[in-house]
Amino acid sequence: MSTITLAVLDLAGTTVADDGLVVEAFTRAMARQGVEPGSPEYRDMMAHVQRTMGESKIAVFRHLTGGDEARAQRANADFEVAYGELVDDGRCAPIDGAAATIDALRTRGVKVALTTGFSRTTQDRILTALGWRDIADLTLCPAEAGRGRPYPDLVLTAVLRLGIDDVRTVATAGDTTYDVHSGLRAGASLVAGVLTGAHDRQTLADAGATHLLDTVRDLPDLI
Repeated sequence: MSTITLAVLDLAGTTVADDGLVVEAFTRAMARQGVEPGSPEYRDMMAHVQRTMGESKIAVFRHLTGGDEARAQRANADFEVAYGELVDDGRCAPIDGAAATIDALRTRGVKVALTTGFSRTTQDRILTALGWRDIADLTLCPAEAGRGRPYPDLVLTAVLRLGIDDVRTVATAGDTTYDVHSGLRAGASLVAGVLTGAHDRQTLADAGATHLLDTVRDLPDLI
């Protein structure tokens, strides 16, 4: 494996504890769109949400609303508000050891990019709540890269913006199959599935993860 020069790390579920916040925010958002929690429509929607954890949130809402762009935008705005309310209520915490992991990587000369399926507004809200605004070399959301996961755009945008010469020197880490697909499609040589979030060991392995980590804290030793 090539020497790693860039680590692209996911936020919710990988470096930031999720604790059901994404599902709760989706539930609130869909309720505001008239979808009753516990109804058959709600159950079908939440099954899709669980399957697509890690994907750009607006893309998820486009699917849930059958391509109705206006409704998707309204639902996404409701989701952003709901998630922000949860963050403001203090229900946002780092994965134990995540900050130390990022610091350890940067101390070794490995650049770190934090990526998400959230909007820039929500991403900044999380980073501010954690005191992480300056913790990484770069933070990215789907709108800044072109497309969200499972496409390679977030990883490749980080490569370009941080001046990385070879995608084979990139490591990615995330808790969903969409994180794994994004890293593989970008050509990263190390694509780690992390077991602190949405998807389990077998699901991440089946998606093609090159390594499986109990927590992001294990990443520096692997690199």
